[in-house]
Amino acid sequence: MSLRNPANLHPAFPDRSPYGTAEKLRAWQSEALAAYQERNPRDFLAVATPGAGKTTFALRVASELLHAKVIRAVTIVAPTEHLKTQWAAAAERIGIRIDPEFRNADGKTARGFSGVAVTYAGVAAHPMLHRNRTEARPTLVILDEVHHAGDSRSWGEAIFEAFGPATRRLSLTGTPFRSDVNPIPFVTYAPGPDGVPRSVADHVYGYGEALADAVVRPVVFLAYAGQMRWRTRAGDELAATLGEPLTSDLTNQAWRTALDAGGDWIPAVLRAADQRLTEVRRHVPDAGAMVIATDQNAARAYARLLHELTGVKPTVVLSDDSGASARIGAFSDSEERWLVAVRMVSEGVDIPRLAVGVYATNASTPLFFAQAVGRFVRARRRGEIASVFLPTVAPLLKHAAEMEVTRDHVLGDRLKPEDGPFALEDELLAAANKADDGPDGMGEFTALGSVATFDRVMFGGAEYGLPAEPGSREEQDYIGLPGLLDADQIRDLLSRRQASQLRAAARRGGPAPEPAAKRPVATHAERSALRRELQTLVGAYHHRSGASHAAIHAELRRETGGPAVSQAGVDDLRRRISALRRRLA
Repeated sequence: MSLRNPANLHPAFPDRSPYGTAEKLRAWQSEALAAYQERNPRDFLAVATPGAGKTTFALRVASELLHAKVIRAVTIVAPTEHLKTQWAAAAERIGIRIDPEFRNADGKTARGFSGVAVTYAGVAAHPMLHRNRTEARPTLVILDEVHHAGDSRSWGEAIFEAFGPATRRLSLTGTPFRSDVNPIPFVTYAPGPDGVPRSVADHVYGYGEALADAVVRPVVFLAYAGQMRWRTRAGDELAATLGEPLTSDLTNQAWRTALDAGGDWIPAVLRAADQRLTEVRRHVPDAGAMVIATDQNAARAYARLLHELTGVKPTVVLSDDSGASARIGAFSDSEERWLVAVRMVSEGVDIPRLAVGVYATNASTPLFFAQAVGRFVRARRRGEIASVFLPTVAPLLKHAAEMEVTRDHVLGDRLKPEDGPFALEDELLAAANKADDGPDGMGEFTALGSVATFDRVMFGGAEYGLPAEPGSREEQDYIGLPGLLDADQIRDLLSRRQASQLRAAARRGGPAPEPAAKRPVATHAERSALRRELQTLVGAYHHRSGASHAAIHAELRRETGGPAVSQAGVDDLRRRISALRRRLA
């Protein structure tokens, strides 16, 4: 083995360095490396946002340990087959030969290699084999996206078994930790202020810090609402507006209806995203876009829609199969416009030129959302921005608003005393509402139709925009943002465009539409709380006036408008509460 000087690695290796970075490690990489060298630890956990350069840091550590003869072998554990290949190619460029084709059946590493790249699933299939390999030579184990090691109890146990004897272990992750309480191997947990154990990282470099350092792109989220219609398994036809307060089941079914390729919602959003890509390519000629689909059938359907829309067949990656890496690599090296990927491979898709995304999947965990958005934030030069199109669904908008929040993995009971005596019941009820009643958790239903409306833009935790029809001037104001802007310019431009739209609406007369910042997406819990508050006030007014509850509700409905309480929206309920408070006052 002939190692090249590890100090020659540039900050974004194996990608190109973004604007403003010198031929040396970035500040966070230098700080993390200094902490590693000072402590000389057996275990080290680095949390860094996607696109920050975790590969550079890890390979720098590996190179120095090999030079110092602390280790003689490297094992890289990655979540996908594609990432195995990616790691091996990156290591090859600095003289560390990693075999990404190693299989458990091989037993030993091929001659001439310094180590192997394997998947978590592969390790779990034969942990003792990997333990024997780890014991044979002093080994550094790099656990890429280490949160995957907690995907199941058996996986975690296998990772412990296989790599317990390792000389060094370097754990990496770029996303919020798991939503469950499965402990992650070789991660330290310590009690937080509430006494609940939380993961402890040795070095953290969050999206907010990376954005301030201009090493990742700012992300603009464009959310679309609209009317949805579907038929349930019982034959009932239902309709709802995406973003309105609904039960968990109804929200999921409305969301799934929006994603159905046979309706008008997804074609309208794809058309808007393609227009956005055209605008970005005025300034970034090789910019690409990706649709993240729920399953293979949806991916094929979206690919057909894009072909009809653009006249060019997009690249499609249906699963993490033997041809996935080749297709992803070919797309990355080309100037093709569109890639369609099933959500299974979104974490393995590492294409720095991706600048536009369509979140067309029903996955709603913060972990998956952060991984998906992470595919678009890798900066190559100063000013590049990312644009992600998504449905107006409360969990997704919450994740988008919290992009800059760095989370820890929490173990054990998360309920706190201040949650109240019914907190456990509320949590169990929420879990029941999320229970799967079909193979995909959506239940059986048939999408009947969908119509898209532009809803809002989110950036930096703030919201902008007025409701508008697809293709309208109001929508085009945001789709037409320049492809090269820094964060302050984006914020200023969004504010000015919203102000201009509000002035135009005022000149037209009639009730002025509320800007996005005043149109929060209400949850079912919020609607339930308002209904309870209204019922309490109705009871108080009943005791004061003697009027029946039904008569009070009828009078309020005549005064404020809107449907019966069972169908009333959040705004309807708030108007009735305000009217009743005035009477009681």
